[in-house]
Amino acid sequence: MGAGHSHKLYRHGDSPVHRLPPHCKIAAALGFVIVVVSTPREAIWAFALYAVLLGAVTALARIPVGLVLRRLLVEIPFVAFALLMPFVVPGEHTELLGISLSVPGLWGAWNILAKATLGVATSVLLASTTELRSLLLGLQRLKLPPLMVQIASFMIRYGDVITDEMRRMSIARRSRGFEARGVSHWGVLAKSAGALFIRSYERGERVHLAMLSRGYRGTMPVIDEVVASRAQWAYAAALPCAALAVCLLGWTL
Repeated sequence: MGAGHSHKLYRHGDSPVHRLPPHCKIAAALGFVIVVVSTPREAIWAFALYAVLLGAVTALARIPVGLVLRRLLVEIPFVAFALLMPFVVPGEHTELLGISLSVPGLWGAWNILAKATLGVATSVLLASTTELRSLLLGLQRLKLPPLMVQIASFMIRYGDVITDEMRRMSIARRSRGFEARGVSHWGVLAKSAGALFIRSYERGERVHLAMLSRGYRGTMPVIDEVVASRAQWAYAAALPCAALAVCLLGWTL
């Protein structure tokens, strides 16, 4: 984790949220998501308050609302799945605009949409205010298994390398007059995928041998040791603690 690796998801800024240590933000985001998932689906008002809390964090981090909304489009597959539930889930039915819908399916769809949207929005805010390298350091600081941190680190570092390899192979195919237009061309694409796998595997072996020759023994050195103060932990805990209070009210009211 030596060199910095800025990602397009990260938005540069100097807000109080940006300045928080990464492990504080990771713990706060995880705690908030756990509280949201634990909230009863019938407490619709609670999810509205969760959205208000995330809106406050967005304003504090100076992240444009439009940016967050655009990045929420990643959850479209969940939305498509949720929209099918009122039609396929068995149980009591109700009429809505002349359409018979399953009541348990409607509640299930609402449960998925509300919790998935809040979870994705939390992830978007975390990624927008924390560099990927800092996220890895934060996970390491939170004592995540070192092997998992290393796998995530290599995935981030070499994802762009593999993508660039795919781009060069695509250019080579097009320069030879190949254009995938139907099922008959799937064989060529399958062979390209196999060649990409072999090249990636060979590159991984070369990188591993290079690391061993430089003294790698199974662990990566920590370049920056970030220590969070009690005030920073308290600042980060404000979001999950406020959400916890809302959740408890949702279960009692």
